[in-house]
Order: sequence, then C-alpha cells, then structure tokens
Amino acid sequence: MRESVLLSELTTLRVGGPALVAECGTTDALIATVRALDAAGVRVLLLAGGSNLLIDDAGFDGVVVRVGNNGVRLLGDSVVAEAGANWDEVVSLTVDFGLGGLECLSGIPGSAGATPVQNVGAYGVEVATLLRQVQLLDRETGEVRWVEPAELGFGYRTSVLKHSDAAVVLAVEFALDPTGLSAPLRYGELAKALGAGDGETRPAAAVRAEVLRLRAGKGMVLDPADHDTWSAGSFFTNPVVPEDRLPQVLAAIADHVGADVRVPTYPAPDGTKLSAGWLIERAGFAKGFPGADAAARLSTKHTLALTNRGSARAADIVALARTVRAGVRERFGVILEPEPVTVGVTL
Repeated sequence: MRESVLLSELTTLRVGGPALVAECGTTDALIATVRALDAAGVRVLLLAGGSNLLIDDAGFDGVVVRVGNNGVRLLGDSVVAEAGANWDEVVSLTVDFGLGGLECLSGIPGSAGATPVQNVGAYGVEVATLLRQVQLLDRETGEVRWVEPAELGFGYRTSVLKHSDAAVVLAVEFALDPTGLSAPLRYGELAKALGAGDGETRPAAAVRAEVLRLRAGKGMVLDPADHDTWSAGSFFTNPVVPEDRLPQVLAAIADHVGADVRVPTYPAPDGTKLSAGWLIERAGFAKGFPGADAAARLSTKHTLALTNRGSARAADIVALARTVRAGVRERFGVILEPEPVTVGVTL
C-alpha cells in the first residue's frame, strides 16, 4: 500500500486529491486485493489508465486499487487482453500482426478493461460489436467467470458495468479479422480520408494511421507537452433526442443559429442523435473558452474536451462543465450527460 498518493498523478485530467493506493500487477493479486477489501468493508475505487475519471480535490476515502495486470495473448482470430493492458498498445499489436477489427479504436487512452464498461467507440465502431467475452470477478459471490456480450446490456457509451460496483473486469477477448482488413468504414470523415465508400474496408494498418492522424489533430492523442490532451477525452456524450421532442429541439436550434443551418443528426435506437460538440459551439462556447488565463478551458482543438491548462483543480473542471451544460440546456433544451465517471463530485 502507498499512502497519500495524489490521484492527479494517475489520471489524464491530472486532478484529484490524495488516497491510499494498492498496486495489483497480476490478475491473482487484483482478485485477492478486492476480495480482502470487500470482506473488510473498505470502500474501493478501481483505477487503471485513469483516462475517464474526474476525482474530487479531497481525494478518495478508501483504497484505490491500481489495475496493473497487463498480459496480452493473440489467439488466431481473437485477442485476449488483461484489464490493465494499455488499450492503444493492444490495438497496435493486433494491427502489427495483420489482424483487423480494432483499428478505428486506435489512440484512445486508458486500459483494455475499461472498454466494455463504457462501450468505448470511435469512428463508427463500438466495442460491443467486436467483443467476444469478458472475464469478471463477482464481488458479492467471489466467483470468477467469463460472460458474453448479451449479459452486459450495452448501449451508447454505457453497459451494466458502468454504474455498478458489482463486478470487476479482469480480462477481455475481442474477435478479429485474420485477413487484416478493417471493420466496415461507416464514419464519413474517416472514409473520405481513406478514399472509401460507406461500408467499404481498407487495410487495418492504413486505417489505424489515419485514425491517429485525425485524433491528434483534435488533441485526442495523449501528449504530456500538449495541454489540450490533459483531458478525459470527450467530456459529454452525444445526446439522443426522442422523436416526439425532436421538432421542439430543432426549432430551438433554428431560432438561435438560423433556419438555413444544417443540423448534424444521426439515427439512434431511441431517437435521433445530435452532436454534442456542435451544440456546445453553437451555444456560444468556442474552442478555448473561457480564455487563455483560465485554469480549465475547452480544448483549443475540439469543443467537446474540457482541459486542464496545468494548474486546474477538480473544482475548476466541474465549474466549466456546469457552465457549458447550462448554456446548451438554456439555448436548445438539450441536457448533456457527462461521459467520465465522477468520484466525489456532482455536475
């Protein structure tokens, strides 16, 4: 155990107060540690890459369990990654070995174990479409078992694992394409850059390279020297508006930005998805808001990222998130939902 570890040192937002930290470098150590802490009634916060966490300045009153098991195995048409494995390194390995499927998820910070929790997605691909099974520790029974995707209740950037402490992800297995071709290209910006039509494929290595280029241009590839990457990635999910409310929302947008402006919309299972970044910018929050002197501000490259300019505390990030969220709600009647997991803070 390490005492008084600043959690700002373990998260990509680089905020968060002190906590007691238990390092778990193997799956057996992770299982044993969580079981022992649960038996003792100690609060537990699981932390691996720290890329999707906003932790209070007061820290965490319990034990932070560092998920450090990082083994990766290729099994022909699949890859099995332990929960603490660096996600982009997993993607890179599969592409280097001529396996397709994960390339659109290149450059996403964090660990392999976090990907099913959030149903991580980018450039038209979601984890749920590639996942074969997840190994879980049931914290109530102590049982370790593999579960199939159907048991995990996947939705847009969510799963049954996201808002529950009932299970710990130990490992994940993804199905891959042994031909080395990418997943079908569905995201317009990426497909256009690769000269591909909707649903066409390209070599996974070419797609990975282009995804990394696009993400870097938006400040979405970690770079310690670039404060635009001191973030939790996209801070808000794209809102899904029920069909019965859509005309009202579109009318509010037209009143504010003009009836002749094309609003980007996308079909979704429960309605119509709007672009959170587009709404934020049209609500008056430009890149870099509220200005160069602010400790926390929107990325200068992408309005959907809230960034730490070097001296921000959790309270600064929260205040900025509340301002942006309130502005979008006031102008368009749309409530943005945060994507990061919050610990000790409320938006």
